[in-house]
Amino acid sequence: MVFSSLIFLYAFLPLNLIFYFMFKHQGYRNGVLIVFSLFFYAWGEPIWVTILIFSACIDFVHGLIAEKYRGQWQGKVALISSITVNLSLLVFFKYSGFLVDNINTLWGTNLVIRQFGLPIGISFYSFQTISYVIDVYRGEVAAQRSVLKLLLFVSLFHQLVAGPIVRYKEIAAEIENRSISWASFGAGVQRFAVGLGKKVILANTAGARAAIFLDGSVSELSVLGAWFGISLFALQIYFDFSGYSDMAIGLGKMFGFTYLENFNYPYISQSIGEFWRRWHMSLGRFFRDYVYIPLGGSRRMGLRNLFLVWFLTGLWHGASWNFVLWGLYYGAFIALERLFLGKVLNQLHKAFSHIYVIGISLAGWVLFYFVDLSQGLAFFRVMLGLTAAPLTDVLLQIHFANNLLFLAVAVIACTPLPSRLYRRHILTARWSGLRSLNEAVFGPVYASVMYAVSTALLVGGTYNPFLYFRF
Repeated sequence: MVFSSLIFLYAFLPLNLIFYFMFKHQGYRNGVLIVFSLFFYAWGEPIWVTILIFSACIDFVHGLIAEKYRGQWQGKVALISSITVNLSLLVFFKYSGFLVDNINTLWGTNLVIRQFGLPIGISFYSFQTISYVIDVYRGEVAAQRSVLKLLLFVSLFHQLVAGPIVRYKEIAAEIENRSISWASFGAGVQRFAVGLGKKVILANTAGARAAIFLDGSVSELSVLGAWFGISLFALQIYFDFSGYSDMAIGLGKMFGFTYLENFNYPYISQSIGEFWRRWHMSLGRFFRDYVYIPLGGSRRMGLRNLFLVWFLTGLWHGASWNFVLWGLYYGAFIALERLFLGKVLNQLHKAFSHIYVIGISLAGWVLFYFVDLSQGLAFFRVMLGLTAAPLTDVLLQIHFANNLLFLAVAVIACTPLPSRLYRRHILTARWSGLRSLNEAVFGPVYASVMYAVSTALLVGGTYNPFLYFRF
C-alpha cells in the first residue's frame, strides 16, 4: 500500500483517523497506531512483517542492556550485537544475491542462493533501530521500557517504507505524550496534500514521459532527446521522493508527531556538497553521525572516510554496481570541491555554479537509472554526442511542445518560489484579520483541489510507481 493510492486515501487513512480520535487515552491511541501500522505493512508484506517485529523486540533488549552497562563490556556487546543482527538481516535479504553473483563471476563458481522478496522498508527501519541502540549507548536518550512503544516507533506507517529516517530521540517525548490542535492537524493535512500533488500530478507525469525516452532503444535517441529524458527522470525522482516525505511529515502532524525535513530544494544548489546537504537529508545525517564522524571525519583520513561513506550511500540504494558507482561518482566531486573546486565555484557567477550542479546531477541520474552499465554507457555516449545520433528528432519536438507548460510548472515547483509567494501574500497580510481569513480559506481550498485532481488522475490512470519502494 502506498500513500498515493485510492485504498489508502479513502479507506485506510479515514479509518485510522476515526479509530485514533475515538480514544483520548494515549495508550489506546498508541495501540491503534501499532495495529494500523502493522496492517499497513502486512498489506504488502504479510510474511516479512515478522522481521520488523523481530527487529523491534531484539533491539528493545539491546537498548536495555546498552543503557544498564554503558561503558562496560556488556554494553559494547549489546551494541555490536544490534549492529550485527540488523545488518545481517539487511545483507541477507538485500545483498545476498548480489554477493553470490559477484563471487560466481570472480571465481567461476556455480553457487546458488534462494532469492527472497525484499521486505519493504528494511533499509529504513534497520537504520532506525541501529541508531536507537547507538544513541542509548551514548547516553543521548533513555532506553524505552515498553516494548510496545518501541514497536510503535519502528512500525509507524508514516515513515516506515520510505523515510525520512526518523531517530528515536527525535520523537521519544511524543511517543510518551503528544497533543494535537486543530491548527497542527490542518497543517498536517495541507502538508500531506502538497506531497500528494507532487507525487501524483508531477512525479507520475514526469515519469510517464521519461519512460518514452529512457526505456526504448538507445540507438533511436537524439542527443537532446537523451538530455530531455534524463531531465524528466530528475524531476520524477525528486517529486516522487520529496512528495512522499511531505506526505509522511504531514501524516505525522495529523497524529501529533514532528519529523525533521528531508528535502530542501536541492536543484537550486551551487555545489554538489550543497546538493547533498539538501537531498535526502535524513540519510546524510545518519551516515555523518554514525559512520563518518566515528571514523574520524575530516580530521583523520578524511578522504578515506568520505569515499567509504559514499560507497555505502550508493550501496544502500541498491544491490547493483551502478548504485555503487553512482555513490563514488558523487564522492569524487565532493572530494574535488573540498580540495580546490569549491574555491573555483565561489569565484564564478552563481549561474555557472548552478549549471555545473545540474549537469553533474543529470549525469549522475544516468548511473542511477540504468542498472545495466553497458546500457548506461551507451546512453552517456548519446548525451555527449559521441555517436551518429542526430541533435534532435520529431519525437523530442512533439513531446517538448506538448509538455512545455508542465515543464515550466515542474521547474518552478523545484524552487522556493511558490513557498515564498505563499508566505508573502498569505501569511504576511497587512491586517491580522485578513491573514487569518487567508489561512482559513487558502489551506482547505488548496488541499481540496490537490485531493480532487490527484483522485481524478489515480482513477483515470494506471501509472503510479513509487521509486523508493525498492530500497
